[in-house]
Amino acid sequence: MQIKFGKVAVLMGGKSAERKISLLSGQAVLQTLLNQGIDAEGIDTNEEFVIKLAKFDRVFIALHGRGGEDGTIQGLLELMEIPYTGSGILGSALALDKYRTKQIWQNLKIPTPTSSIVNGASDFSQLVEQLGLPLMIKPILEGSSVGMAKINHINELANAIAVATQFNCPVIAESYIKGTEYTAAILNNSVLPMIRLETPRDFYDFNAKYSDDTETKYTCPCGLPTSQEQALQDIMLQAFLAVGASGWGRVDFICDESGQPWLLEVNTVPGMTNHSLVPMAAKQAGINFDELVLNILALTI
Repeated sequence: MQIKFGKVAVLMGGKSAERKISLLSGQAVLQTLLNQGIDAEGIDTNEEFVIKLAKFDRVFIALHGRGGEDGTIQGLLELMEIPYTGSGILGSALALDKYRTKQIWQNLKIPTPTSSIVNGASDFSQLVEQLGLPLMIKPILEGSSVGMAKINHINELANAIAVATQFNCPVIAESYIKGTEYTAAILNNSVLPMIRLETPRDFYDFNAKYSDDTETKYTCPCGLPTSQEQALQDIMLQAFLAVGASGWGRVDFICDESGQPWLLEVNTVPGMTNHSLVPMAAKQAGINFDELVLNILALTI
């Protein structure tokens, strides 16, 4: 392993709103690499780290959100000629931007909810007429449902947009799709068994993802007929590749009551703890956590 991979840096933490989750992912990845006899070291990019990178042969990126999932760290590593896990510069930057991801999908006739860029000065009546109620408010450059809100009444819009704007990026309003949420994990151009997500909350928000251990339910296999799941997997891979994503990642979507899928976003550096969704899907495919980490790292060779 040491000969094959050389010295490996696991980048984690950073300065994004997903810092705490990134630290958990990074520590889980680092421990796995060390257990496999790989010469690995964890680096928190919230501290001075660039000079340290020069001694490494490759990098496992466990950074979530801006500064790690948006093409910036990928650009640095490209300049330093250090191989790294996951999508490249363009795929990372596009996938993190929910609005531009949706524009690409719309151009390719891949179904995604209608959306519009909004701010505090937007015409809320016109927005509701266009998207209907309920609708979703989302900062376009945040993950883990950070800053998101479900809007049931027009009077809730101003406050939700103000909250989302605090994350210093554009905000979108998006049509709300009533249905069942799924996620499709992708590893080396193969779509792993899909997971059905269920929560008693209004939507699959930050707390549903990270706090509600008893109330949030994950079902894998997802329960769909094999032919339907395969058709959906084909769409998810197409959507993943359409934004230039590569290596590994995840596509989140909702199937409405008629079975029509509506794609929400691409995640190019998903969570990597033993409770995260990609490891859950990999396990169903017969790939344990250690094997998953090594498979992702092997894509850098």
